[in-house]
Amino acid sequence: MRAISYLGGQAGFIGKIGHDHFGTFYEKEIRQAGTTPYLVKEGPVTGVSTILISPDGERTMATFLGPAPTLTAADITPDILSTYQYMFVEGYLLVNEELVRSTLQKARQAGLKIVLDLANFNIVNGFKSLLDEIIPGYVDILLSNEPEAEAFTGLPAAEAIDKITPMVDICVVTLGKEGALVASGTEKVKVAAEGGKPVDTTGAGDNFAAGFLFGQNSGASLEQSARIGSLLAGYVIEEIGPQISAGKWEQIKLKVNGILK
Repeated sequence: MRAISYLGGQAGFIGKIGHDHFGTFYEKEIRQAGTTPYLVKEGPVTGVSTILISPDGERTMATFLGPAPTLTAADITPDILSTYQYMFVEGYLLVNEELVRSTLQKARQAGLKIVLDLANFNIVNGFKSLLDEIIPGYVDILLSNEPEAEAFTGLPAAEAIDKITPMVDICVVTLGKEGALVASGTEKVKVAAEGGKPVDTTGAGDNFAAGFLFGQNSGASLEQSARIGSLLAGYVIEEIGPQISAGKWEQIKLKVNGILK
């Protein structure tokens, strides 16, 4: 949502934080990016994720969700949803099945396009039956990386996308240094990865998603949208952390405008 806001889009973030310095930090950062926060505050501790980075830039995440999974259906109102065209659902929320089902129904009733990110192959394995139901029933755009797509279908990524595509309007499978595959109906495109040798791959998938969704909301083609996603992913892997430095966004926006021409 931060990246979409920096690109010039209108974005909001719905979540739950605690009454601590991490919660204060999150809210401040969301607002400074130009994103509208819809935050419920409960309890003393906010969720955090400790990231361990190996010399090749790959990362291992030790995640404490804090109060996030206890977000309730009542916290996500039709008034909030009616402001937007897309709803992005993070796969980790599948641990709260009631919330997911209720929110998907509200988003569908409000006419939003529903985007689901599969989040983690362990999430896919743990909630496979739920995914088998909600993906063809509600999801318009499905985002996954290679291990997640393989966990969902039992097939290699190149074949997995062919199995998933009939279930959704658009299927995206990111392939790390091999780029990304995007398919819709009978159309399928592959885009190359951007950026140099990764320093830290944290946030690559999220920034790809931001770029891709910004492109789609701007009327871009599948290939253009995927190229914008790849561009953002290429920038974020060149620095430590999941966010692209604020000083780089003017250059990025110029490149995005070039892709959209």
